[in-house]
Amino acid sequence: MQTLIRLRIEKCIEGNQEYFIATSNDLQGLVAEGKTIKEAIKIAEDVAKVLLDLGRKNNYAPV
Repeated sequence: MQTLIRLRIEKCIEGNQEYFIATSNDLQGLVAEGKTIKEAIKIAEDVAKVLLDLGRKNNYAPV
């Protein structure tokens, strides 16, 4: 089963470093950072899986 989660991706720049932050209003606690949008999305997928698994183990549906 797949769960669709909308991501909000923000571009951040500190000094000369550019990076991207992915968050979601659909899944509380989801925050991921990557050097590229693709990397931020991949990390967000991994974080979402962990959060959803924790929710299932604790009988809590975060989505």
